This record gives sequence, structure tokens and C-alpha cells, in this order.
Amino acid sequence: MARFIEHRYLAAMEFGKLPSVEQVDFSFQDDPSENATVLQTRAGITTTPRIYLGATGYNMKAWVGQWYPAGTKSKDYLVEYGRQFNTIEHNTTHYRIPDSATVARWRDEVPTDFRYCPKIPQTISHARNLGLHGPEIQLFCEAIDGLDEKMGCCFMQLPPYFSVQDVPVLARFLEQFPCDRTPLAVEVRHESFFQKNTAAQDYFNLLADQGVATVITDVAGRRDVCHMRLTTDKVLIRFVGNSLHPTDHLRVEAWAERLRDWFVSGLREVYFFCHEPDNLLAPDLTVFAAATFQKAMPTAVLRGPEAYPPPPKQGTLF
Repeated sequence: MARFIEHRYLAAMEFGKLPSVEQVDFSFQDDPSENATVLQTRAGITTTPRIYLGATGYNMKAWVGQWYPAGTKSKDYLVEYGRQFNTIEHNTTHYRIPDSATVARWRDEVPTDFRYCPKIPQTISHARNLGLHGPEIQLFCEAIDGLDEKMGCCFMQLPPYFSVQDVPVLARFLEQFPCDRTPLAVEVRHESFFQKNTAAQDYFNLLADQGVATVITDVAGRRDVCHMRLTTDKVLIRFVGNSLHPTDHLRVEAWAERLRDWFVSGLREVYFFCHEPDNLLAPDLTVFAAATFQKAMPTAVLRGPEAYPPPPKQGTLF
């Protein structure tokens, strides 16, 4: 059993990654026609673009001395992360439901403009019944309610085997999940969701009807999951880079154009998560994304990290 769990974990970590991206066509799909319908209620309304930029974790010793001040202790990593980023793809909650004291600490250690995007626990998202017959949904929602105004948008990453045939289970889950109180976005990976057929359309219509956002994943090896479908006036984008390969920067520039168009059409809020191998170069990519987005959308409310200058070199006597 342990080997099976480890295999599934590693497979999830490697989702859509390729050993080389030289031959990948990173061009975006055109906007689905349904996007205009989703955003039309806000079209013409002056919307201040709100873009939240973050990484996938803050426990990064390798960032000390560059993105965290030299000498930063591990207990202060979250504080320093909050000074550099204004959101996080919070994977901690995927593995366990936090207690109230932990949630209160998360809330209090970040600035007022910071928003958490906690991942739904795997005991829910990877259960065949999505936790409908257990206490986990209620326990999780009660716990993260403690984030108060620091709550951004929860997201549920459904497993690769969850297909359009399982959508009735998701529908029952959304009836039970307090979407009116706790914003939610859903990520799907099974190929059946990206076919041009009624079953796939029914899935996206379900999200739109329930006020649930989509998660768009921009990754080299699965261009179909970069689907461009919106279901609310907010969206979560998981950008998987390739060690700052030149295409990483070109893709960010393409996102700046697409987001600018979406905001003009009525989009209100974007959560943009920068993934890089082992999270090491995520701040570098986020710096570029922040500058690129600000240039394309000068009125956008956003912020990105700033590197600390290296310590001065100690002089020598000779």
C-alpha cells in the first residue's frame, strides 16, 4: 500500500512535465464562446484588475539570503513569504485538516492584502464519493473559516481517473459544499473533460450554475488542460515553468495579453501560481510575471517579490 501511495504521489507531481519542451506548441486555445456569457453581467463595468501572485510553498531554506533575509529562521518563513507574495497555492491542507490554532497563525502572520488558496483535503477530493458520507467536508470548512478576510479561493484538484461519468458525484458534492460562503475552484485532468461534447459542456455549466471557478493549468505535456474556460468572474491559473526556459517568459507574456482581455470583458480576480522545479525558481518567475502584468495592465492591483541584496563581501588584509 505504501508503494502504491508513493507512486500516485510521484505521478501527481510529474503531471504534464516533459524532459524537453523544445518542440512544444505553447500557443493558447481561442476563448470558448461561453466566456462572453459568463462575463457579460460585468461587461462595461469599470473593474480594477486584482491579480494575486504566489508560489506553492513557503518552507524554502534555499530562499534565505535572497528572497528571505539572511539568517531567517524556519519559524519565520511564512511571515517573510507574505512580504514577498500575496497568495499561495496552499498544499498543506491537501494532506491534513488544520486545527483552529494553526489557521489563526496562518491568518495573523500575513499582510492584509494576502489571500490563501487552500487545497481541499485528499480524503475528500480523492475519495470515490468525494467525502459525502463522512465528516471531512464540514470539518475542513469549519477550520478554514478561521482565515476570515485572508481567504482567497479553495480549490479541489480531482484525480486523473475522475471523468465526466463522475460528474453526478461532483454535483452532489457542490450541493453540500458551502460555495456561497467559501469560494471554490475545481481542477480536472481526465481527457474526457476537454472534448467538444455535451458531457464536457455539462460539467462546465455545472460549475457556472454553482458559482464555482475553473482551474486552468498551463503545463507542457498536457495542452488540453490549458482550456481557457471561465465559469465565474475569477479564475485560478497554475503555471508550470521549465527552469526559466525562454518559453516560460513568452508564455507569461501571452498570459498578460489574455488576462488584459478578460478583465476588459468583466473578469474580476485572478490567482496566478508560479510553479518551477522544486519551487526554487518560483520567485524569479513571479518577478517577471509581476512586471509583465503591470505593464500590460497598469491599473492592476498586484505585487511581486523583490530580492534582497547579497551581503557585502568581507574585506581582506592583503
